[in-house]
Amino acid sequence: MSYTKANHTDGDEKAPGMYFLREELDCENLGLTVIEAEAGWTGMEHDHGDDGQEEVYYLVEGAATMDVDGDEVTMSAGDALRVAGDASRQLTADEASTLVVAGAP
Repeated sequence: MSYTKANHTDGDEKAPGMYFLREELDCENLGLTVIEAEAGWTGMEHDHGDDGQEEVYYLVEGAATMDVDGDEVTMSAGDALRVAGDASRQLTADEASTLVVAGAP
């Protein structure tokens, strides 16, 4: 089949409000995650140095702050932020927020 369709809530909920869709969409390389975060939600600090996966965080609504290698980057609705694979990152929702995260090697 040349396409796969899924609702974000069909994905694997790795944490409350955090849906991973790579497997649900049968993606070979691209990872897609939807995050529905309450104010004050903080994601896990991590990097992708082992697999070289860069990520793009798109803030659909709300406000968030991303710590990238110690730099605080504030995000408003409509902002997109690319983070290199080897950079450390940690996301915090400053208010109730919805984000879409895409990642690939």
